[in-house]
Amino acid sequence: MDFIAGCLGGAAGVLVGHPFDTVKVRLQVQNADKPLYRGTFHCFQSIIRQESVFGLYKGIGSPIMGLTFINAIVFGVQGNTMRWLGEDTPRNQFLAGATAGAIQTVVCCPMELAKTRMQMQGTGVKTGYKKMYKNSFDCLLRIYKHEGLRGVNRGMVTTLVRETPAFGVYFLSYDLLTRSLGCEPDARFLIPKLLFAGGMAGVTSWVCNYPVDVIKSRLQADGVGGVNQYSSIADCIRQSVRKEGYMVFTRGLTSTLLRAFPVNAATFATVTLFLMYVQGEDRGPKDCEPAPTQTEEQTRPTNL
Repeated sequence: MDFIAGCLGGAAGVLVGHPFDTVKVRLQVQNADKPLYRGTFHCFQSIIRQESVFGLYKGIGSPIMGLTFINAIVFGVQGNTMRWLGEDTPRNQFLAGATAGAIQTVVCCPMELAKTRMQMQGTGVKTGYKKMYKNSFDCLLRIYKHEGLRGVNRGMVTTLVRETPAFGVYFLSYDLLTRSLGCEPDARFLIPKLLFAGGMAGVTSWVCNYPVDVIKSRLQADGVGGVNQYSSIADCIRQSVRKEGYMVFTRGLTSTLLRAFPVNAATFATVTLFLMYVQGEDRGPKDCEPAPTQTEEQTRPTNL
């Protein structure tokens, strides 16, 4: 059930957050010498004016398929790892999340490569431009034909470095917040509490790992148009800091955090409510289950 819940949560998150992700990528990889956008809101306005509202949803095919599968992996691996670890503690929540983040990198990296290339396609042009890629699958196929498996896995190391601690922090934050808020199935205002906990978990995770994401996006966008700027991760960091200073590592952060809260609120709330519905109120997710009251002790098995 963890896998099915992850699928539903992933689909909900993509539909809510993809426009913000498009803005984030455009800001992260735009030319520092000739920037097209002055900031997050200007980028939103420019994309809608120049490319229509559909410009915000460029590349959505890759994440709607990929993230649904990825979230199934993440929540499935995290749930099974927690059961294997045996004890529901904050430390184990972090370890289970980090394990899930590392494993899903194999799928996440090619998916994000296709998404990034699709999002950069036709930048600033509404109609009349020649599309390099028809869709996400065609994008990966073309990259594979020209660059092989190494090209398809461009940015794999930075994705692994980003995802492993990010998901550890993600599940740890959600666990701590749901415990402190009291997310038992019969709690008052359960859905707002779950939305808040999920949203803040997403924001915390992104803040902790955002600089790595900037480098990942630049490496994956590198080579669009046949020109490669960076020879390695270190070279990308060196060139970026030299041209734009250390503030380069916050480029696109505003749109990312604006996206992170609603996306992860929708994702975690969907997953948690689905599991509560399937398992029954007396078997809600363990990370939302407080110490049972005396009344609950009489009506609920002590091993849950």
